[in-house]
Amino acid sequence: MLITILIIVIVLVLIIVGYVVGIFNSLVRLRVRSEEAWSDIDVQLKRRYDLIPNLVKTVKGYAKHERKVFEKVTEARANAIKAQGVGEQEKAENMLTGALKSLFAVAENYPDLKASTNFLELQRELTDTENKIEAARRFYNANVRDLNIRIEGFPSNVVAGMFGFKKKQLFEIEESQKEAAKKAPDVDFEK
Repeated sequence: MLITILIIVIVLVLIIVGYVVGIFNSLVRLRVRSEEAWSDIDVQLKRRYDLIPNLVKTVKGYAKHERKVFEKVTEARANAIKAQGVGEQEKAENMLTGALKSLFAVAENYPDLKASTNFLELQRELTDTENKIEAARRFYNANVRDLNIRIEGFPSNVVAGMFGFKKKQLFEIEESQKEAAKKAPDVDFEK
């Protein structure tokens, strides 16, 4: 009888330990996935940073008197490169996106520039990079969401607390950019 109780207790302890190990491993897997996803964002942001100086130089050649716009883009790029952490990076990227919109608005005033193959290629590359950043951001946010849900849910929240797992911050765009993205573009074929 005593041996049976001892076996039952050992089996229960092994089941609990196995369950805790399973939860721990799933938390580690989700944390690693979210870190990998952040790395993907970082790669695309670096590609974007490398394209911006070439774009600025190209536009600068056509629009010499638009110095303030170029300085704003250059400053926003420098701040984005220096940003640390998701929150700071998010803020810096939102500022850089706004500065780039200003740069493209300036380019609209110069028909020769809009027809330049160099400018068009840089614009295409930057658009492609922006799309890749968006995809990487969605992948990162999905992984962070899954990790955060696992950290908050019971009983995994107990294991997460025991082993020091912390929630991660989502990488989101600014509200003004969300609103701008929802608006349909003006299309005018009479220009």
